[in-house]
This record gives sequence, structure tokens and C-alpha cells, in this order.
Amino acid sequence: MTNFDEFAASSENARALWYTAPGECALRAAKLPGLEGDMVLVRTLATGVSRGTERLVCRGNVPQAEWQRMRAPFQEGHFPFPVKYGYAAAGIVEAGPDEFLGSSVFCLFPHQSVFTVSAGHLVRIPSGIPLERAVLAASMETALNALWDGMPSPGDHICVVGGGVVGLLTAWLAARIPATRVTLVDVNPARREMAEALGCAFSLPENVPQNLPHNQDLVFHTSATAAGLQSALSAAGDGATVIEMSWYGDAPVPALLGSDFHSRRLVLKSSQVGRIRAERRDRWSFKRRLETAMSLLADPVLDRLITHRIPFDSAPERLPALFDDPDALAAVLTYE
Repeated sequence: MTNFDEFAASSENARALWYTAPGECALRAAKLPGLEGDMVLVRTLATGVSRGTERLVCRGNVPQAEWQRMRAPFQEGHFPFPVKYGYAAAGIVEAGPDEFLGSSVFCLFPHQSVFTVSAGHLVRIPSGIPLERAVLAASMETALNALWDGMPSPGDHICVVGGGVVGLLTAWLAARIPATRVTLVDVNPARREMAEALGCAFSLPENVPQNLPHNQDLVFHTSATAAGLQSALSAAGDGATVIEMSWYGDAPVPALLGSDFHSRRLVLKSSQVGRIRAERRDRWSFKRRLETAMSLLADPVLDRLITHRIPFDSAPERLPALFDDPDALAAVLTYE
């Protein structure tokens, strides 16, 4: 049974985070649609900040050609500013159909204290997965999609260049494949401990290709830097594929595609979570992929990826600086 009292109270107090100008954000009142049909009211307890994408949004670096494709599912406003952006919300259903009341759920919704959506947009969070860890589902979905694009096999030597959240999740997934040897490459030596906790080796980029990793069967690039892309190409073995997962916004990216790029028959292939690999599209919906990504978060070791917890009220002051913190990984906005 719908709890209309909860809905009425929440409608008056809902607030959302908006990116309002380069390097600036603010909290604004949010208007909630009414509860009709299968609509539910979700009280947000945690949202995840996508440091890569939201950094570009915060700085106004989303290229105009991508303004439509880069819209988040429940975005309000328009690029470049002002825009309500985000896609990793976890909370509790407080009103709506009886079968959802009290459920812990995830939704691809922006940073907002309470929101209403159709129940079809929700993914239930399995018991045993804390809500803070559940906000990693969007990043896990990106990593899962990249593995589909890369098609790794048991026994492969795999390199992941870039130790952000998506890179670490990609490395962790790849390391679960039997007999693989996965190496994380990052400029930050502090990432070694994290890589080893996730079952991977570690290398600084200056060690490529003289030491490990070299002659890799498959390489994923997630650093969003030209230097990282070059390290990825250097680590790839002859005939190997480099999966480019980085999104650079409107920044030009120089790449050395002369030298031995052609003679070694290297393949540079894009991967983007907005599309499912063609061979899977007839069977895999976006919701099935997201539910699968959520199920992969059952391992408590992934809590290590959460390095910052920021009260929602403090987000306008703290988020812009967080985007420039080289030691930050997953940041979670908390709502209690």
C-alpha cells in the first residue's frame, strides 16, 4: 500500500545536487512527480560519484557533439550548465506498491535526497551487500561491459593501465578468470597495495615494456591520459587488442600510431557502457547487465575502493577539490 504521508513529507524536503558553473555545484530543491501506478518513493542513503565523468561535467568539458548521448537516465538541465547529473543511487523504498516497501534498491539516478521513479528502473540490492558498496554497481557494469568487448580467456596475461575505480574493477574481474595473470599499471605507487589486495600484480608505467607487463594478450586502458594510452600500446603483445575505456571529453589525445603500431598488427578498440556488444544484444537487456554487475559486488574486498565519504550537505564545497585529489578512488555521498 502506498504511504502517502511519507510521500507528502518527502515532496517538501527533496534536494538535489546541480553542477552550476565550471568548478561549482549547489544543492537545489527538487520537485517530485506524484505516486501513480508502479511509481515508488526512494529515500536515498548513498550515491556514488563518478570521478572521471563527473569531473568533466563539473568543469564543463562535455563536448557539444556528445550532449545528447551523455545525458544520464534522469538528468535535469542541459550541458554545459546548469545540470543535475549522476547515476549511482542506493536507498530504501518508503512508499509505493507493497512488494517494494522497505526494499534496498539501486537506481541510475542523480545525487538527490529522495526521488520517485517507476519500479521498473530499480535493481534490488541483495542481502549482504551494504548500500555504500552497492553504489559501485554502475562502475562494475562498465568493467563487465569492457570484458565482454575484450573477450579474455583462461590463462591470458592481461594488463590494465589506470588504477581508478573502473580500472581496479576491470582488473579484479579479469583476475577471477582461471589461470589469468593480471597486472595493474599506474603512476601512483600507492596503488600497489590495492592491486595486490584484488589479486593482481602491479607495475609503474616506466617499467613498460622492459619489465612486467610486456607481451600481454589483452590490455585495458582506463587512465584517460595520452601517456597511459602509450603505455597500453607498449604493453600489448604482437597482434593483441587494447580496449580503450577512457573518455577524454573535449580534450585532444595524441597517440603514436607510427613506429611499430602497424607492423605489430595492434588493435585499438573502444568500449563504452552505453552499448552492449552486438552478439549479446538479443539476449542481454541493460537491466540484466546491471543486475549481474550488482551480484558481482558480494566480495567485501571491494569496500577498499571507497576512500571518501562526504555528507550530502557538504558536497558543494568538497566535490570540486575531490576531483583533483590523485589519491581518491570511489567517493560516496552519505545522506544521514
